[in-house]
Amino acid sequence: MKTHVSNSLRLYSFYCMLLASVGCQPSVSSTHTGMDSVVSTFELAPGFQIELIASEPLVADPVAMEIDEYGRLYVVEMHGYPLDKSGTGNIKLLTDTDGDGQMDQSTVFADNLVLPTGIMRWKKGVLVTDPPQVLYLEDTDGDGKADKKETVLTGFAVSNPQHNLNNPLLGLDNWIYLAHESVITTQRYEEAFGDRGGEVFYPAQPDAPRLPENAGGRSVRFRPDRYGLEMLSSDTQFGQTFDAWGHHLLVSNANHIFQEIIAARYLERQPDLLIADATQSLSDHGNAAAVFPITKNPEHQMLTDVGVITSSCGLTIYQGGAFPADFDSVTFVAEPVSNLVHADRLTGQGVSFTASRLYPQKEFLASTDAWFRPVNMYIGPDGALYVVDYYRQIIEHPEWMSEEVVQSGELYNGTDQGRIYRITPVGTKPMDWSKDLRLGDATDEALVEALANPNIWWRRNAHRLLLDRNEAATIPLLTQMAKNTEAPLGRLHALWTLEGMGKLRAEMIMQALQDPVPGIRENAIRLTELHREDTTLIEPLLALQEDSDPKVRFQLLCTLGFTDSPLVARARQKLLFKDLQDAWVQIAALSASSSQKDVLLEAVLSRFQEDTAAYASLMEQLSAMAAAGEETKTIYRLMEKATVRVADRSAWQAPVLEGLARGLKNNRSSSAIVKKEQNRLVWAYFEHPSSLVRQACLQILQLSAGLSAGAETTKAMQQARTRAGDRSLPAERRAEAIAFIALGNLKPYVSFLKEMIVPTEPLPVQTAALHTLSVKPDQTVSRYVLSQWQVLTPEVRNVAINTFMGNSERISLLLDAIEEGTIQQATLGWPRSVRLMTLKNNELSTRARSLLGKKEEHTQETIQQYQSALTLQASQQQGQLVFEKNCAVCHQMGGKAGRDFGPDLSSLKNRRPAAIMADILDPNLSIADGYNLWTVKLKSGEAAQGIIATETPTALTLRNPAGQETTIARKDIASLQALDVSAMPAGLEDQISQQEMADLLAYIRQANP
Repeated sequence: MKTHVSNSLRLYSFYCMLLASVGCQPSVSSTHTGMDSVVSTFELAPGFQIELIASEPLVADPVAMEIDEYGRLYVVEMHGYPLDKSGTGNIKLLTDTDGDGQMDQSTVFADNLVLPTGIMRWKKGVLVTDPPQVLYLEDTDGDGKADKKETVLTGFAVSNPQHNLNNPLLGLDNWIYLAHESVITTQRYEEAFGDRGGEVFYPAQPDAPRLPENAGGRSVRFRPDRYGLEMLSSDTQFGQTFDAWGHHLLVSNANHIFQEIIAARYLERQPDLLIADATQSLSDHGNAAAVFPITKNPEHQMLTDVGVITSSCGLTIYQGGAFPADFDSVTFVAEPVSNLVHADRLTGQGVSFTASRLYPQKEFLASTDAWFRPVNMYIGPDGALYVVDYYRQIIEHPEWMSEEVVQSGELYNGTDQGRIYRITPVGTKPMDWSKDLRLGDATDEALVEALANPNIWWRRNAHRLLLDRNEAATIPLLTQMAKNTEAPLGRLHALWTLEGMGKLRAEMIMQALQDPVPGIRENAIRLTELHREDTTLIEPLLALQEDSDPKVRFQLLCTLGFTDSPLVARARQKLLFKDLQDAWVQIAALSASSSQKDVLLEAVLSRFQEDTAAYASLMEQLSAMAAAGEETKTIYRLMEKATVRVADRSAWQAPVLEGLARGLKNNRSSSAIVKKEQNRLVWAYFEHPSSLVRQACLQILQLSAGLSAGAETTKAMQQARTRAGDRSLPAERRAEAIAFIALGNLKPYVSFLKEMIVPTEPLPVQTAALHTLSVKPDQTVSRYVLSQWQVLTPEVRNVAINTFMGNSERISLLLDAIEEGTIQQATLGWPRSVRLMTLKNNELSTRARSLLGKKEEHTQETIQQYQSALTLQASQQQGQLVFEKNCAVCHQMGGKAGRDFGPDLSSLKNRRPAAIMADILDPNLSIADGYNLWTVKLKSGEAAQGIIATETPTALTLRNPAGQETTIARKDIASLQALDVSAMPAGLEDQISQQEMADLLAYIRQANP
């Protein structure tokens, strides 16, 4: 899997970079005679043992596995990663014929797959994800080879392989979940991997539901037996897992565990509710968390971050029943770049969880072997944790490598190797399920009993088999299991199995709503959604308003959003205010199909507490929904109330106006509304005592195409000019007045604005003047900036550079200045360099590449010249100053200082100084996944650029280098494009002396920044 570099040191870089390197260590033999040497490379948590159960030549390049009800081990082999689409992928069937606990027979079950990524037992065969398809493969004649091949779903993108759909998983709710995310095409390999997908659909059932292009870049659930097909509200990269109660946990390269909190079906019923994200990160030790590899000489294998999560995948929550009881809440995640498996313990926290490191300063499993590449995990019928080891020398995708490595011939080293390990408590007997497992022949009674098994493998497979058989005789057995007071998990699976068979009765749901186990009550609430026509369920649902469990109350609030009645509306309001401090509870309440916004607005206003931020956030969201929903009367009423100068109202006035500003961006009549309210907003902008109210008024005024002409406007502009020049006023009030000038005719104010851009003026005044002057579309601001460049302070320079980026003429002036040496290349920073090198104007982009690129040989010479910095006496205190001057513009150190945009540099303390320094000086790098710069063009003609921080079914959020976020409704997007380049901005050595380098390295490597 490709690494997602999360904490690399790149001065003046706003993005994580990755340079793959060929490792120097040879592979460790996995022949039976060498098994001891393989296992000896591991360091495993106390109390556990690890065994090699399968290896080459029986299996190679494994990425996923499945054990079926007859003990047949299916293994997905993806030989083609990263660039081969010729059809080398296989599904292998492995068998232990002599019962010694090690696989010794291998059969090719299916071949000619392209880049297969996952497998799941289904009906009499298996479902396999092989983009762009989900395939069904079956062996109908019993020879161990699939002779039946059907395309179940198609239309998914075939892009950068580790971003393709993968890991199908049967959920409690009888849906099959597909891990999936937005298409990430490669630039260097666009011809082969530039496919963006199409409509996702059942080719055998053209009238069945269809999803938009590549399923909107979100994960998918489907029911092939009923042709159900839906998008989720979240996405995940490679892997997914459910806890025992159905909570969906996800993973991406740099975020090793997060959760989908609110489902798409709730968000989709209220399109005016624009939220930035439907997921929540769970780790209390950072998304790109510190890890503790023991790999020998890893710097010779991967020139990537050492000591931090960069490539997490294969997330699995342990539910095997064979480990000690306290492991029932433990999650495992593979980290192939660092050659380890990381473990966290989940504890409930409100509607979600917190994931805490299981072992301080060490990992559950780590290897000294640099070729050990764990990519997936699986819980077997014996309760063991099986680790799938891809076992490759190089794991990154070549898009993020130097050309030298790609051309080295070592890209596929290890493609003939691969291992599967079994982890069990010390003293556990060897594996014995391969020959004797016969769950598929079990009686219905035995299958129902298996629903209560502590091991998820037995529960999930029994659940699936019962659905397949669909025998009427099992209904009394399942009904009895649903009442089994000794088996909560059995009750849970029995309920959902009955639902899947269409035999769940309302009285059983009522009983489950009163279950003593919160997880069952939570699932019972979900089940009522499938029986909404039964009004007898409303009363027992409403009885849960005072439930002691926050997850139950949250689910109740989500579910009640489908019902519109005064009684239910009061219940929703009660639930909201009970847990108002939880932002997810607010979202759940507002997602109701009829949330009675006016009634709720009045309720919030009457209860508003100035010292409770939750009230302000709720007011903002309600106002935004009203504005986005084009509720004109409500908009005017709120605007009137929020601009009145009454001191005791100012606490709620600002969030109301901020919400209106956000919502009006998605309102087709916004310009007319603002024009009508112009005088009111202008008055409040100048006279209201709250700066937050004034700023919000300006945001709303900016939504119109300038102020309407007239005497009032002329008076307002003159008043702004007077206040802007009044040095007796606070700098912030003067800056506000300057910003107001941008709403009118700038021509009479150009000279005045230039006078404000001088070192003697406060920083807010200077930057406001720059922003306002840049509104004039010609080269005025650019030429003035160049004339004053020598006297502009660094903070002002950063703002000034942005003013060049508005059009081609200004960019040409900027490139002239860089070429002439007036402006240093390093001043640009990484995002602006990317933008310049990817301009649509070929002449300018070619020129930018020529200016901003840097030859590798010159860099190697520079690195050599800096070697003495590694031996100089260094000062951490001085290094902090170097960091603040050169790095803090985009990085933080330990979550403090600087800007939280690029990677936090504190986790680099485990790296060698030479490796850190090489990262600073070596420009032969590329943007890593998750830190791509995106350009969004809106239907209005406007454009925005930044990192896509989060996305939901109805909106996405861009984050710019200043840390500011903008949420954009999907319906307003005209186009969306990722910008990728392969060169790092150069010239950094001109900014940092060798002594400063030594000091900076000392500061970065200190233990507690």
